[in-house]
Amino acid sequence: MKIAKTMVHWGLLLGFSASLGIVGCTKHPNEEQLRVLEETKQAALSAEQTVEQKRREKADLERQLEQKKRELQKAKDEKEAVKQRLGL
Repeated sequence: MKIAKTMVHWGLLLGFSASLGIVGCTKHPNEEQLRVLEETKQAALSAEQTVEQKRREKADLERQLEQKKRELQKAKDEKEAVKQRLGL
């Protein structure tokens, strides 16, 4: 996840830098520059929200996995106890 976030940030930085290079630097930003800046901000915000959502999903899946592991171990223990009671 850290790599993905780093890649997103670098991609946004590169995109923003490229947009400045294409449009050029002036004392005041024009409408196109402001639009590109706003789009870049929105893309960054969206990417950060996606990363956070995926982190929450990952944490939830890890909790589910641990629960299933506990259930499996409980079933194995119960099976072993039944075998012992049956004298197998």
